[in-house]
Amino acid sequence: MDYQYEQAVAILRRTPATLAALLRGLSDEWTKSTEGPDTWSAYDIVGHLLHGEETDWIERAHIILDYGEERPFDSFNRTAMFEKYKDYSLDQLLVAFEQARTKNLAELSAMQITPEKLARKGTHPALGTVTLSELLATWVVHDLNHIGQIVEVMARQYAEAVGPWKAYLGILTRPVLTE
Repeated sequence: MDYQYEQAVAILRRTPATLAALLRGLSDEWTKSTEGPDTWSAYDIVGHLLHGEETDWIERAHIILDYGEERPFDSFNRTAMFEKYKDYSLDQLLVAFEQARTKNLAELSAMQITPEKLARKGTHPALGTVTLSELLATWVVHDLNHIGQIVEVMARQYAEAVGPWKAYLGILTRPVLTE
């Protein structure tokens, strides 16, 4: 499927409510458990999504539209949430993420994205030349990737509790994701 603005926004708009419905009110055993060293909990992932919302997607869209390939994107610190939000509760992260996403979607709408703008190019510090379309599609898939990661880390908390049914549950037999 090619990038379609309205289809993409439909996913981006739903992510905060999806996360809130899945996580709000759960115990720390569900939300702060990881799968071991160098893996993230649901709490960590929400912090990562919030940090990206505050510093990445819209900022990079503006760089593409304002500077094109002349100005590379700033590097993104994928683990900044560990320090930046260390004193936040999960509920505070969820509320802040929802607010930041609402603001960013309003800003994206104000950009009046056209096919010509989607074709504009920018420079990623590691990947090289990218288009606005690729950036915006990645924003959507990034959300879906991390929703899936949250579901996996939570499911794996019951990996032993399901006993022999584990053999039938692909979510428990796939390799563990880091980040």
